[in-house]
Amino acid sequence: MAFMKKIPTVVDLFCGCGGLGLGAKLAGFDVSVAVDIDKTLQSAYCRNFPNTHVVNGDLAKMDEHDWKNLLNGQTIDGIIGGPPCQGYSRMGKGDENDPRRKLLHHFFRTVNIIGPSFFLMENVEGLMDEKNKSELINAIKTVSSRYTVLPPIIVDASKFGAPTKRKRVIVIGYDSNEIDKIIEDDINAINSPLVSVKDAIIDISDPIPQENNIDNFGWSKYKNTNFISDYAKKMRKIPRGDIGWNIAIDKLRKGETSGNFDTIHLPKTSARYGSIKPGGTDSVSRSKRLSWDGLCPTLRAGTGADKGSYQAVRPLHPSQPRVITVREAARLQGFPDWFCFHRTKWHSFRMIGNSVSPLVSEKILQIIKNKINEYKTYKSSSVS
Repeated sequence: MAFMKKIPTVVDLFCGCGGLGLGAKLAGFDVSVAVDIDKTLQSAYCRNFPNTHVVNGDLAKMDEHDWKNLLNGQTIDGIIGGPPCQGYSRMGKGDENDPRRKLLHHFFRTVNIIGPSFFLMENVEGLMDEKNKSELINAIKTVSSRYTVLPPIIVDASKFGAPTKRKRVIVIGYDSNEIDKIIEDDINAINSPLVSVKDAIIDISDPIPQENNIDNFGWSKYKNTNFISDYAKKMRKIPRGDIGWNIAIDKLRKGETSGNFDTIHLPKTSARYGSIKPGGTDSVSRSKRLSWDGLCPTLRAGTGADKGSYQAVRPLHPSQPRVITVREAARLQGFPDWFCFHRTKWHSFRMIGNSVSPLVSEKILQIIKNKINEYKTYKSSSVS
């Protein structure tokens, strides 16, 4: 019996701008539906994933009827998603009464509704803290017994080829009747060569004035430099398939990227930033100065208008007396140069800071996709 191949399909929950979704696409999955309640963060998903059905909605209120209508009989192979992390974050208040903590349970409730072959959930490392871990364990207990659930795995983005020391918790579950066995060592064995800040951003444009030019995305050409790392070459590649915004792709073909607007500092602030040594921290803003040969610390998101519109603390450029640009942040997080965020720096940094590195999700989802293919190949050969 011939085995009929099809592209495996996932649903992206709490999708944000698409860090997990991009990793899924790069790993060879199709993203059928992407859901998020924040329309602004989600705007980048619509722009960069033109063939995905992007739904602006409250996952906590979506039931079997909603998903039946959305999927329209389509078989879903996987569910991916990162429930809001603010209630578990070590950087914020970590409020145990934060209503967003309940969304963790709605991730697993949706898994039970859709019934995919696997699921992958990511969140902050703080989810494994003593005061939070029981909530994760209780949420996992609600998922169907058909799934084998791996113990939570803490991953470091720098080991996946991203130039940042960003740690996240990954929870993977799979149906052993549809996928080959997955073990923790499959994930823990990933150990890509380290990529430095220099590798990541040395070729990126210096900031350009924003002034009143808020109607575009801060397009600017790459620097003329003798050093272009393998990492930078990868980030510069034109996307394949059905991802990417046609305007951004056309710009990239001309050597231009988005997200290069400057941030204006007072002269005394610039002087203070300029005096800080690489690896040091500004005593006022708490911004850490990057080192060319080091890694970027975890990029923070800031808050939306519903939580006070607070700007996130941004790292300082390694050799210039300023904070990094959106494009530099995107490179440090692992987003390719064709990926566009928002016209404003505030929302763009929210998108990047809230996302998982696409390099992390791509490598993990590639392992899962291989396990799906191995199982299907085995079943096909055993039937024939």
